[in-house]
Amino acid sequence: MAAPEQKTQEDCSLLPLVHDIIKCMDKDSQDVHQELNKLKTKIQEAREQISTMPGISMSPEQQQQQLQNVREQVRTKNKLLQKYRSLCMFDIPKA
Repeated sequence: MAAPEQKTQEDCSLLPLVHDIIKCMDKDSQDVHQELNKLKTKIQEAREQISTMPGISMSPEQQQQQLQNVREQVRTKNKLLQKYRSLCMFDIPKA
């Protein structure tokens, strides 16, 4: 059995499917229903991917608050890192 492929941004592109549907409609092809089903399947897959994304259950306000908290943590850690770097015991000899 082959290993499942990693999902990429290309996997969520709906434009090629819409293009195929339009081509089928221009040709009065019977394949329109098959192409529409492909589009429905792709949309369902995208919905499933979105529902499993971290933070999707949080409101935009909660996400903004979490982002501010993380940015503040990064600022604090950067300040500490600069402080420790300035201590002489961390001088790295240049080779």
